Amino acid sequence: MATITAAMVKELREKTGAGMMDCKAALNENGGDMEAAVDWLRAKGLAKAAKKAGRVAAEGLIGLAETESEAALVEVNSETDFVARNPSFQDMVAAISAAALKAKGDIEKLGAEGYADSGSSVAETLKEMVGSIGENMTLRRTAHLGADNGVVASYMHNQAAPGLGKIGVIVALESTGDANALKAFGKQVAMHIAAANPQAVDTDSLDQDLVERERMVLTEQAKESGKPEAVIEKMVEGRLRKFFEEVVLLQQPFVHDPDNTVAKAMEAAAKDAGAPIKITGFYRFALGEGIEKGESDFAAEVAAAASGA
Repeated sequence: MATITAAMVKELREKTGAGMMDCKAALNENGGDMEAAVDWLRAKGLAKAAKKAGRVAAEGLIGLAETESEAALVEVNSETDFVARNPSFQDMVAAISAAALKAKGDIEKLGAEGYADSGSSVAETLKEMVGSIGENMTLRRTAHLGADNGVVASYMHNQAAPGLGKIGVIVALESTGDANALKAFGKQVAMHIAAANPQAVDTDSLDQDLVERERMVLTEQAKESGKPEAVIEKMVEGRLRKFFEEVVLLQQPFVHDPDNTVAKAMEAAAKDAGAPIKITGFYRFALGEGIEKGESDFAAEVAAAASGA
């Protein structure tokens, strides 16, 4: 048996970009033959997946799976929108979404969950898909909501297929009222969240660091007026109320009825449902939000390819 040295593993890793343990296994499987090890990694999709891993993946799909009492969201990214329209990719995201109901919002647990009835995990299947399609893909995030007494409603914007799209929202409503009335109102709220992008359900659940930063900015702005301290305090409080109307769900003007807030709309919905309603939480996933996309110089890429760089 050939002796596999650290230098050999390093060389193979530099040639393929595959992981160290994969490189060591490839060399062992092929008796230390470097070129055969490269082919072995390529055959398993490991070299291709590793090479693609450095590319920015900001396209893809938001996936949604739900029952009457729970729902889960996932974001699976690809490099191009073309792949997001691939039926195989869509089927994969749908299956990962179903697995996300079991993972309960834990991304590491989701990666380890079984993928459909394949015998492989979600993480393994994603890696195989990278090798098959030839683009970097990432399982970026997941979220889960449940309602012990009530419903979880949802909305998918820019839907590419059932449960797949560009903006996904889930929202939990606790109530002993009529389930159909709750679901209908819940969908309206989910659509509102997709459009208005609130940061929290109410002021108490808003990030207090965010509130303090806003207060400091508003205070500095108000001081420029040169007015007395007591007047400045009133100015700041007034502007904070306006800020809350912009970022707090219950205080936002309801997109379906802008003359009323979401809180007022909830009171009206409670009468239709026959019992009080409480919105206990929501998640809004917008595809690619927060991912920095590199600026591509197409002419430079062509020039580099032509020169063999």
